[in-house]
Amino acid sequence: MREGNENLVRVTPPAAEKIAALQAREKLGDWLRVAITGGGCNGLSYKMKFTAEPRRGDIVVHSAGAAVVVDPKTALYLKGTELDYSDKMIGGGFKFANPNAKASCSCGESFSV
Repeated sequence: MREGNENLVRVTPPAAEKIAALQAREKLGDWLRVAITGGGCNGLSYKMKFTAEPRRGDIVVHSAGAAVVVDPKTALYLKGTELDYSDKMIGGGFKFANPNAKASCSCGESFSV
């Protein structure tokens, strides 16, 4: 496990607040794992899940009170990304602002590089 910083991923205060609420409700772990996988309408998609602990080789980022873990492969695509949250009825939810994405879909859940 390596310590990263907000140059890799930055969590906004609204996103950190929602992450904490979900962690308390779901009780699946204190770490938010952010991963990028193949799939989605633009080729790559974001995945988030709670985990009990980081894996060997993971990069850990503490941002706005949230503890995020990222695997090294995902880190290549994620660098400089901001994770935000909006509770708007339309277009709400978690949003990734990724400066590496050349194109992204309207739902904000997939992108291409």
